[in-house]
Amino acid sequence: MAFENTYRSYSIIPCFIFIELVIMAGTVLLAYYFECTDTFGVHVQGFFCHDAELMKPYPGTDEDSFIPPLILYCVVAAVPTAVIFIGEISMYIMKSTRRALIAQEKTIVTGECCYLNPLIRRIIRFIGVFAFGLFATDIFVNAGQVVTGNLSPYFLSVCKPNYTGTDCRVGHQFISRGNICTGDPSVVERARKSFPSKDASLSVYSAVYVTMYITSTIKTKSSRLAKPVLCLGTLCAAFLTGLNRVSEYRNHCADVIAGFLLGSSVALFLAVCVVRNFRGVHSAAAKLKTEEHRGLPLITFPRVESPLETLTAQNHSASMTEVT
Repeated sequence: MAFENTYRSYSIIPCFIFIELVIMAGTVLLAYYFECTDTFGVHVQGFFCHDAELMKPYPGTDEDSFIPPLILYCVVAAVPTAVIFIGEISMYIMKSTRRALIAQEKTIVTGECCYLNPLIRRIIRFIGVFAFGLFATDIFVNAGQVVTGNLSPYFLSVCKPNYTGTDCRVGHQFISRGNICTGDPSVVERARKSFPSKDASLSVYSAVYVTMYITSTIKTKSSRLAKPVLCLGTLCAAFLTGLNRVSEYRNHCADVIAGFLLGSSVALFLAVCVVRNFRGVHSAAAKLKTEEHRGLPLITFPRVESPLETLTAQNHSASMTEVT
């Protein structure tokens, strides 16, 4: 019976792997449609022609930024992957942590051909969840930008409305038409995607995820100072990335703050609820068994008679004999 249950659980594993691959492929495909196609149109938000918050100078394309998008995305994706890969291998090499790792993560047979040891399972799970969260964060950011259509601080510099026309002649007249702009349409459309900040969201997501991994997994006596320095340095780099967007007039402060909240929320949810603080899958079962043994009633354990009770019983028996 136990063999049948084990074989049945092993046969279910490929189905779950297939479902996870389908979900991952769908997430990547949706992120591709948001990033590289015009499937989802941007909401046209109105503005005032003389709004001082939208008249900042045009900082140029994103490639001209101090932190170009290509470099940022490479760092955001590569640093957590490298940290998880190196951290798992280092912890597995240590004999003291290897035994605990094997006790938490059992070797799983996927079908009849593939055998995943605990090290490979943990690396695939942690990096896979990180990649899923990265694409999910990108989808949330793009959805927020498309739905809100919030204007960038340099919107009026690229929109170039006709200030001598009837629409902008009145100082406090609200313009709701999108065809009043005379600038480059592609640049104007990009200027309508400001809330939330994509760079802030992705950078803080990566920083929070790798920080929680370091604090929850790497447990050595010689890392009392190295871990805080590494974690604070990663969070500081993400924070400076958001400040750079504000200093270059590419995003408002509210856009960056919303990006920080979105990225950190996704990272905390995945780290706490999905990978369970980067612990093994069998640690919860072991803890449950321990709590079950603690909750057993005392009557199930054998009762040991104390010497005082034995002596009292012997005296009582002797007194009863003398009376008779």
